[in-house]
Amino acid sequence: MSRKKKPFPILENVTITDVAAEGKSMARVNDLVVFVPFTVPGDIVDLQIKKKKHNYCEAEVARFVEYSQLRAKPMCEHFGVCGGCKWQNLPYEEQLRFKQKQVFDQLSRIGKVELPEFRPILGSAQTSEYRNKLEFGCSNKRWLTKEQIASGFKYDNMNGIGFHITGAFDKILPIEKCWLMDDTHNKIRNEIRDYAFATGMSFFDLRAQKGLLRDIIIRNSSSGEWMVIVQFHYDEPGDEERALALLKHIGDAFPQITSLLYVNNQKCNDTIGDQEVMVYKGEDHIIEKMEDLRFKVGPKSFYQTNTEQAYHLYCVARDFASLTGNELVYDLYTGTGTIANFVAGRARQVIGIEYVPEAIEDAKVNSGLNGISNTLFYAGDMKDILTDDFISAHGKPDVIITDPPRAGMHQDVVNTILNAAPDRIVYVSCNPATQARDLGLLDASYKVAAVQPVDMFPHTPHVENVVLLKRR
Repeated sequence: MSRKKKPFPILENVTITDVAAEGKSMARVNDLVVFVPFTVPGDIVDLQIKKKKHNYCEAEVARFVEYSQLRAKPMCEHFGVCGGCKWQNLPYEEQLRFKQKQVFDQLSRIGKVELPEFRPILGSAQTSEYRNKLEFGCSNKRWLTKEQIASGFKYDNMNGIGFHITGAFDKILPIEKCWLMDDTHNKIRNEIRDYAFATGMSFFDLRAQKGLLRDIIIRNSSSGEWMVIVQFHYDEPGDEERALALLKHIGDAFPQITSLLYVNNQKCNDTIGDQEVMVYKGEDHIIEKMEDLRFKVGPKSFYQTNTEQAYHLYCVARDFASLTGNELVYDLYTGTGTIANFVAGRARQVIGIEYVPEAIEDAKVNSGLNGISNTLFYAGDMKDILTDDFISAHGKPDVIITDPPRAGMHQDVVNTILNAAPDRIVYVSCNPATQARDLGLLDASYKVAAVQPVDMFPHTPHVENVVLLKRR
């Protein structure tokens, strides 16, 4: 006979003292560190411990004893359930202060390198409707909130369109209004939902791998164009006709959609990188603009999701590179070549390297679209492409710009950079922790000359950081 686990205790009158990783806040109870979501420093709370380790635990608020004066009113009705914007209850100025502190703490504690005085973080002028892309899952298993469950109401229709819930991979929190993107996207998503409900369209069951309506991706651009990609999963005779009828309805209802695309995805996951994307109406891309450049953004293209802040981020990278027109620049992890094309007008030549072949094709198209002739692009794994032989063949770079994924740079890439010995390295990072680790690896040969944090994602704990390194 199994013994019932003793419930964890409730900690009473605990004061939240600081902001921690992953959007959580932190308190100390004696020698125990407690991590708590959806609170802000200054809140006094009773806490229900949910998970306990040797020297820390995770807890949820059982009761608010006193609210912090630091607290802001969340703008979104889904706050506290949807895990997307965990800092909506924190004033934006405080968000920026904590992000600046996060970058400093990680670079100093992990990197253990000599650091100059940091530049003040560049905040986002827009703190709502700042994204140019959102993806919504469609599921026959909607997530019910605690209040909905407690009400005892029985839902006849458990279908929903919204965001996946952390820890419940097959369930979707239905979203009525999201504040992250221009409100037109809410109207498009809700119209798809209403049409699907009215016509009895089946929603995808992730476990059973059945159901017609599967996923929706919505993109827009500063040029005013909209792209909608609807993923279907054809199961039964007539599913293709039902899918095309939905697309016709949406295309007629929203003439501003300039690129209406669809996919029949029979895989176990929703990624479309290896799928055929078909055009129902309009173009197979939208156009993004930055300064006097135009960028073609297709359904599989990567483009920074905060357009305005991406411009400021790239301006920082270009300024740090200090280009005079004579430099050979290597742009590592170039993506669709946005930074490479952005700096090409001030360089002798720019060579971009990226793992994803489709992205490299986009980069070449974007160079052609803008009449840029001094770029070269190569596709392949960075550690396999960027070798000493590659540098011998293409020339020693004067400047390296690197914008790696969250995991940072592979040790082989770091070694090749050290062997290439450029005068300057501009390191753009979406994860200051791995950036700090890499700065430590480069420290013997390169000194950190400037640090500029940039906030790309208001109301989230994520922060970008640009570091200028100069050869010692």
